[in-house]
Amino acid sequence: MQTATDSSIQYKKGNLSDKKLKELYIQLLRPRLIEEKMLILLRQGKISKWFSGIGQEAISVGATAALKEEEVIFPMHRNLGVFTSRNVPLERLFCQWQGKKMGFTNGRDRSFHFGTMDYNIVGMISHLGPQLSLAAGVGLAHKLNKEQNVSLAFTGEGGTSQGEFHEALNVASVWQIPVIFVIENNGYGLSTPASEQYFCKDLADRAKGYGMKSYIIDGNNILEVYNTFKKIATQLRKKPEPVLIECKTFRMRGHEEASGTKYVPKELMDQWASKDPISNYEQFLLAHKVISKKEIEELKKGIKKEILDGLEIAAGQPPVDSITENEIADVFAPHQQTVSAPLDAGTSEKRMIDAISDGLRTAMVRHEELVLMGQDIADYGGVFKITDGFTKAFGKDRVRNTPLCESAIIGISLGLSLKGKKSMVEMQFADFVTCGFNQIVNNLAKLHYRWEQNADVVIRMPTGGGVGAGPFHSQCNEAWFTHVPGLKIVYPSNPHDAKGLLLASFEDPNPIMFFEHKGMYRSISAEIPDSYYTVEIGKAAITREGNELSILTYGMGVHWAAKAVEEMGIDAEIVDLRTLNPIDYDTITTTVQKTNKVLILHEDTLFGGIGGEIAAYISEHLFEHLDGPVLRAASLDTPIPFSTVLEKDFLPLQRLKDQITRLINY
Repeated sequence: MQTATDSSIQYKKGNLSDKKLKELYIQLLRPRLIEEKMLILLRQGKISKWFSGIGQEAISVGATAALKEEEVIFPMHRNLGVFTSRNVPLERLFCQWQGKKMGFTNGRDRSFHFGTMDYNIVGMISHLGPQLSLAAGVGLAHKLNKEQNVSLAFTGEGGTSQGEFHEALNVASVWQIPVIFVIENNGYGLSTPASEQYFCKDLADRAKGYGMKSYIIDGNNILEVYNTFKKIATQLRKKPEPVLIECKTFRMRGHEEASGTKYVPKELMDQWASKDPISNYEQFLLAHKVISKKEIEELKKGIKKEILDGLEIAAGQPPVDSITENEIADVFAPHQQTVSAPLDAGTSEKRMIDAISDGLRTAMVRHEELVLMGQDIADYGGVFKITDGFTKAFGKDRVRNTPLCESAIIGISLGLSLKGKKSMVEMQFADFVTCGFNQIVNNLAKLHYRWEQNADVVIRMPTGGGVGAGPFHSQCNEAWFTHVPGLKIVYPSNPHDAKGLLLASFEDPNPIMFFEHKGMYRSISAEIPDSYYTVEIGKAAITREGNELSILTYGMGVHWAAKAVEEMGIDAEIVDLRTLNPIDYDTITTTVQKTNKVLILHEDTLFGGIGGEIAAYISEHLFEHLDGPVLRAASLDTPIPFSTVLEKDFLPLQRLKDQITRLINY
């Protein structure tokens, strides 16, 4: 139980001027008065939901006031004081809470689930922990740029139980990133008391396991909060390192208003009510004659007028218009790709793995802001040796070994993007992406749609079977991500496209999942340009002309299809999709109209694979051009086995031939 040890707050003025003391009071007062008004509007049905920070204002206000305006803050539900202390226009906040266009998300997200880099604030997502890694990414950008700045992220005591909390602290500590992690320990996660959230006495003790400094402060004491954060931020700007601060406080209202506070003992509420951060500070200022009662009344009157003025402006704003074209267009950041031809005529024969390495090296030269991150990719060169020699060429700041913290690293990549950098994250194997799934599908993918911020991140995915690597090193999981709006999915089948599509991916400001089939790394070679060039993302290629039927495929499927039709003597057209999102429906339409029979092939399992989506499109839009059913050939609907005998049956090679025969004879 989060008890209030002392009903009084001990303020220490120190060397703060009366002007600063009064300024902090005004900054405390503004979010409190806004909240009181919002609770009235909630009861009137004018806003839909409210997460109250009443009783916790000193943390948001003190921390924000202690930082420079250009330093990025990552708030949560109860940090209204961050927004008001950064002078975010009230009418825009009110519109945001009412789902109006003048808000920050065009009605696409609610409450504090938004960011605005104009004010250097990046809001949370409902999963609570991911913003910690984003803050570490911003801090890393400061360190790489040799800027004397810090970043700051809030979390609650409940959020410290999440894996992201531990991953973010671990990576920030290993890399000595200038970031302040703030725990607002308010005693309850919704209705679950702290005693059921963690067993240690103080959450600040968790910093010891990561070699970090930590502090415990009275979160209701505005002067202690302000002075502590001011001192620590000043230190971190000179000597970058992460710090954990636990602020003891209490939530005086429900997790959100509908949940109430019946689960909280009355005596506990009474104890913490006596430690209200505003009334106590007000009495301190009055006692020291920093402010008068008359001034307080005038200040309250002035702030209430600001609130009413803002509400009046917000009330005059029209509701959001639902324009389908705009909704679809805003899923991705605008990007008009210009395909670059090779700069010179020089070519070399390269294996798939060499082409990817060449593409990465070329991108590192072209984009000075590009940072590569992944397990063992530095001096070791990665498990496939794709980045061998990169640390010597580009340095360890830009080619970074990572701890086994996939989620934190992806979050850090997004943080780097917030500061204008590009990043590549290598999954050692595509299978391991599950550990970072939340950051990909809920942060990277949704960011631009929610508040028009792009995520300039490429995630490389060594994928595929056929090498006897078993269930955890062989999966084809591209279909997981094709379902997520906001991600581009690239999957080359040859060295030329691998280099060109990779370089195009680094030009694109959107998050890209770049799949590379491990079985092709050293088995497929081609003569490709030595210089810089790009291949169009979203454009399929006809790798074999034919008339009897069309085979739509990608990755290793292109080579399986070519071999099968040659062995069977079939005059088939083979379409290499190359990109699974956006997908090239124009080329699909042209080939179906040409051959009138179509087979879709992929290495991924059959059920829920991308083939089902393509088949549905063809049936819906091209049915009158078909002379037979749309067939599919794919891997078995089982996990991929280790034994090469079992794996041969799992993969679709024989079923591909059977389906070709069936379609030809239809």
